[in-house]
Amino acid sequence: MKDLWGVLARQRDYRLMLSAGLISLIGDWLLRTGLAFQVYVLTGSTLASGGLLLASFLPAVVLGSLAGVFVDRWNQRTTMIVTNILNAVVLLPLIAVNNESKIWIVYGVVLAQSCLQQFFQPAEQSLVPVLVNDEQLVTANALNSQIRDLARLIGAALGGVLAAAGGLTLLALGDAATFLIAVVLVARMRHRQVRPENPEQTAGGAIKRLKEEWAEGLRLCVAGPAIRLFFVFCMVTGVGEGIMSTLFAPFVSSQIGGDGQVYGLIVSSQAVGGIVGGLVAAAIGSRWPAARLWGIGALAFGLIDITLFLYPLASDSVIPAFVCMIVVGLPGALTIAGMMTVFQNLTVDGTRGRIYGAVGAAESVAVLIGITAAGFLGDAVGIIPVLVFQGLGYVVGGLVVLIRQRVLETRAVPLPV
Repeated sequence: MKDLWGVLARQRDYRLMLSAGLISLIGDWLLRTGLAFQVYVLTGSTLASGGLLLASFLPAVVLGSLAGVFVDRWNQRTTMIVTNILNAVVLLPLIAVNNESKIWIVYGVVLAQSCLQQFFQPAEQSLVPVLVNDEQLVTANALNSQIRDLARLIGAALGGVLAAAGGLTLLALGDAATFLIAVVLVARMRHRQVRPENPEQTAGGAIKRLKEEWAEGLRLCVAGPAIRLFFVFCMVTGVGEGIMSTLFAPFVSSQIGGDGQVYGLIVSSQAVGGIVGGLVAAAIGSRWPAARLWGIGALAFGLIDITLFLYPLASDSVIPAFVCMIVVGLPGALTIAGMMTVFQNLTVDGTRGRIYGAVGAAESVAVLIGITAAGFLGDAVGIIPVLVFQGLGYVVGGLVVLIRQRVLETRAVPLPV
């Protein structure tokens, strides 16, 4: 716990950023959970509910890589402040939604927030290695992962309560309040970043430079064996996440006989394991090489997933599903902490945002591929075989990372620009 205390107690700016992230993420889950409920109440349509997913997902594919270019140009702290303020403002139209005819406002708000998120996330990830020492980076990334699970538990529970108590108005005001609190916390950070002045350019020159920087972000994603491995791993696991998001509910229903309540409890139980896993990863982070954490975490994650999907062949109890979902939180936290640390070590401030954005956009495309493939293969091949294939992606990815650990460690220096 010494490493954990060292980061939280001694790195004031990081502590403020972490607190701001936790509060705004609680608001995200609050809104996400409450909107899904309210949209179905207003429309009675599962298609309308599915539109929320599309509105939140599309900007990551279309805008993600381009947003990263602007993040590299802008001050990261200022970017986080401005996007949080704008997030609070764009929520206000939800107050006017009181019947099905105004449901388009909900889609517009979700779309706008998702666009803003494409700027916020690269700025946050680019700022982490600037605020902590190199030896504290794994611990910091583990804590970042942990607060996401903690926010999921708190925000999802609050979202249901606020949706029932005050509908969209209370949801909008509650989420807006979390963004404004986050603004105050980030504004208190002492870190000030100085970006080099860009020479004045004509409109044509500015567009040309933008295209060059965007293309550079795509090129840097595969510029060396280490960063290329990171990119491929994100693509493979992105397909797996798409498969999981599509077939896990049918798996719970058809393979272990769970109802909606059981499904919700199983999904939320992973957050419990993620919180514990984040603490463990934060505590041991500086003692293990980041690439080893990544490889071991991914390998264990995949093996537990495969166990989860195969056990219904021998038992119809739901208990093993709960156990597996809780236990998988630990290797999940190790995987995220390790791979994000490797990524941050492989990139340099000033290019990190565009690379992160490009990888994120490609990963979103991979998720869409996984969703589409799962829809067809789930019926044609069967739910269990497709989900086992998803788990094998993590197993193979983890083994490759462990085999290539030396490459990841020797290339853990800024990439040439």
